Amino acid sequence: MTTLRRLGASDLAVFPLALGANVFGWTADEEQSFAVLDAYAAAGGNFIDTADSYSAWVDGNEGGESETVIGNWLASRGNRDDVVIATKVGAHPEYKGLAPATVKGAVEESLRRLRTDRIDLYYTHFDDPAVPVEEIVTALDQLVREGKVREVAASNISPERLRDSLDFADREGLAKYVALQPHYNLVSRDTYEGRLQETASRAGLAAVPYYALAAGFLTGKYREGARVESARAAGAGKHLETERGRRVLAALDGIARERGAAVASVALAWLAARPTVVAPIASARTPEQLPALLAVAELELTEAEVGALNRASA
Repeated sequence: MTTLRRLGASDLAVFPLALGANVFGWTADEEQSFAVLDAYAAAGGNFIDTADSYSAWVDGNEGGESETVIGNWLASRGNRDDVVIATKVGAHPEYKGLAPATVKGAVEESLRRLRTDRIDLYYTHFDDPAVPVEEIVTALDQLVREGKVREVAASNISPERLRDSLDFADREGLAKYVALQPHYNLVSRDTYEGRLQETASRAGLAAVPYYALAAGFLTGKYREGARVESARAAGAGKHLETERGRRVLAALDGIARERGAAVASVALAWLAARPTVVAPIASARTPEQLPALLAVAELELTEAEVGALNRASA
């Protein structure tokens, strides 16, 4: 049985792989999504990551499709208390930004779609510089006091705004961010490593990185001359054009061969071993894609393997 990990200073205990739900209602319909969710839960997974805006970018979608699928699954399985649900506010087409009134309206819609009375982890999806951090933190604290949200977190935020938010929450005794969701993986280290990571570390925040597999590139299926049928193929394939991307892929291939592991498992294991990281996020359209992701719970890289990947991705 995989040991769950504590999420920062919160009382939330999560599986070391968060299941990304951005594909639900996009490249996976409800039946396919249920199959993935069932397989993830059967393997001991309990941490599901979505957002109110998923998947508004798809023609005919309005946003909220992923939350609706998850809500239907929770209702049909009767397992709400067994699952940690993380969702986000600020990017839904009808609830853009982080003005207090926007946050207040958006959370009600998320609760309705998720068919639940509380959200376990509520992220600000993108920072809204037009709104003072004092107003954002106060609005989130109100949701915690009302019992609609258990813990709050941030994504896509600068070190300065994160620090100001944490300091204000400390001074006023308000609900404080317990987690940070940065863009972070073997071919995208620059956004997080440095001041943002240092700020998170000093504050005891748990990092839950998104794009953990670089839109699929770090699964190893994108190769020179290979054609991949995926809605994200263009974004993932661009890494093949960089020296860094090719170096990383070669290093992953070598370690994967030696360990008898999938390339994706090795990439996630590197991320899981990084300072502050508690659970990388990765998504699956089918149950068959899950084992390589779930393996991160058991795969521990050696210092030499981590060093080789550090050098390749530098």
